[in-house]
Amino acid sequence: MLKQLIYLIGLLFLAATATAQTKCTELGQNPGTAFPVCGTDTFGIASVAICGNRQVPGPCTNVPLTDKNPYWYKFTCFASGKLAFVITPNTISDDYDWQIFDVTNRDPEDLYTDASLFVACNWSGDGGLTGASSLGSSLRLCDGLGVPRFSSMPDLIQGHNYLLLVSHFSDDSQSGYSLSFGGGTASITDPVNPSLSKARAACDGTRISVKLNKRMKCSSVAADGSDFSISPAIAPIIGASGINCSNAFDTDSVVITLNGILPPGNYTVRIEKGTDGNNLVDNCGRGIPAGQTLPVTVFPLTPTLMDSLTKIACAPTKLQLVFNDPMYCNSIAPDGSDFIVTGPNPVSVSAAAGICSTDGFTSIIEVTLSAPIRSAGNYQLQLKAGSDGNTVINECGVETLDGSFLPFTAKDTVSALFAFDIRFGCERDTINFLHDGRNGVNSWKWKFDESSTRSTQAAQVIYSSFGTKQATLIVSNGTCTDTASATMLLDSHVTAAFESTAVVCPGDPASFTDQSSGPVVSWAWTFGNGNVSTLQAPTPQLYPSSNIMQDIPIQLIVANNAGCTDTVTKTIRVVGNCYIAIPKAFSPNGDGLNDFLYPTNAYKARDLMFRVFNRSGQMIFESRDWTNKWDGSYKGNPQDPGTYVWILNYTNIESGKRFELKGNTVLIR
Repeated sequence: MLKQLIYLIGLLFLAATATAQTKCTELGQNPGTAFPVCGTDTFGIASVAICGNRQVPGPCTNVPLTDKNPYWYKFTCFASGKLAFVITPNTISDDYDWQIFDVTNRDPEDLYTDASLFVACNWSGDGGLTGASSLGSSLRLCDGLGVPRFSSMPDLIQGHNYLLLVSHFSDDSQSGYSLSFGGGTASITDPVNPSLSKARAACDGTRISVKLNKRMKCSSVAADGSDFSISPAIAPIIGASGINCSNAFDTDSVVITLNGILPPGNYTVRIEKGTDGNNLVDNCGRGIPAGQTLPVTVFPLTPTLMDSLTKIACAPTKLQLVFNDPMYCNSIAPDGSDFIVTGPNPVSVSAAAGICSTDGFTSIIEVTLSAPIRSAGNYQLQLKAGSDGNTVINECGVETLDGSFLPFTAKDTVSALFAFDIRFGCERDTINFLHDGRNGVNSWKWKFDESSTRSTQAAQVIYSSFGTKQATLIVSNGTCTDTASATMLLDSHVTAAFESTAVVCPGDPASFTDQSSGPVVSWAWTFGNGNVSTLQAPTPQLYPSSNIMQDIPIQLIVANNAGCTDTVTKTIRVVGNCYIAIPKAFSPNGDGLNDFLYPTNAYKARDLMFRVFNRSGQMIFESRDWTNKWDGSYKGNPQDPGTYVWILNYTNIESGKRFELKGNTVLIR
């Protein structure tokens, strides 16, 4: 336990002193300059440089883990399976840690911020051999003494790219290690044999660029150029260098330097065994077969023609001019005076610039217009000598001819505004939509409510539901696009509805309130008392008194201007008595006569509370609904005959006055 605590304190000290570490500058010590791995390689690191300490995200969270004293290795999976490898310290007691990341289609630097790139790791605190093997039990072995040194073998995915970090995390010893791969089922050995791909001569005839079919070891390029020969050997080869070899271990391009100028003509580049004892070899040590050749042509110095314009945008404010050869960026007049645009409408050029590489060349020039071209027609982009005294100049120093031009066609801008006509119906409405198709529109994409779509210039939609509807149209003429929307209110449907007095007491009027919806223009009321009305707000109605309670049907028919109608019928209850009374006695014997105790005719009471108490003062019944009647029992048990006290509280709905009535009733059995 004490040993573990000491270890953790040491790790925390290392994390706290991260800022004291120096930046890693050697090849292989940063993700972007990782050693390329072949499955047959064993890497030997004699000495570990002290640097790094950037935090590495992953599953281990007890202590911030970093790439302290790192070396990085990159490899591609060519056949899916499990990866096995072993790291063997030169000093066997040294503690080396490692973590693998999947960086497919990602910037290698992303692994410092994106924990999802994690694949597997082992950050055990013990010294000795470490790696991934069939003996491992987990892909995530985190910091701590006593943690197993070997993790499970991770599953690699064919076509994915990976980075392996080997860190001397817990020790600043510079003693190195060896790294070997083998024992797994995944293949990280590139099956493609190396070969020459193509060659291109510089315009001055002093250099030839050779493109390779894959990346080769920079160390296999003989600096004296003896890996290559050229025929006819008019100018001997005196040197060769791999492109970007100062920043990486491998390259896919080699520049051959000649001791003289090759005149225009056809030549052959041949691969040879160099003075370094080999020809070019790939990361698995396989060389390009000696004697393999490539044709190369040295062209006469000629102007580079304007090749093409990229697709013209809608209402373009820039034109992109493409050349087949690199052009000097500093030969382009920034004010755009190298170019003029002619056509059916005036167009002015305001600026021009190349999309320039670090060496000052571009194959694309962006010509900026002072205003967008909004009118259709055939135009020309013409080259002329600008304010700098020249047109544009290619890498060989030759100007493109003054007066060169390229034609292009611009399209009109388009409008998606559309017209619609609503035909109202009683059960469904029909809307006809139409776009005018102006300015060459040839594509229509309609979107209506309920996910309905159309792709025609005109469209008809039938709605069986009513309310607010939405229509959206996207139009295009192949270049320009526009979108428009419209909202329609479908309110032809009418629905009859009303509210009325629910219970009518003798001598009281019944009132009726229209609650119909839709564009109603007429109302037809039938009140069941012999009266009718065509008013939206009819006058209150009186009903004759009777000792018999009656349910009277009330009917409302509504209509709109289109003749659509709807009918609703409700009943009101006309009662003979609204005087609240409580019986002096009741007999709950089930004979249908006076079986219950309750406040009768409480039609005009609200906020009612009716309670019954026995002779001991215990409440044995309570109700807020006057139609909820006491049957003479308590908790299911019939109560004894005798006198019971009741209390009734309520508010009169007409006067708003609050009442409290008390009395007693005799229960008879």
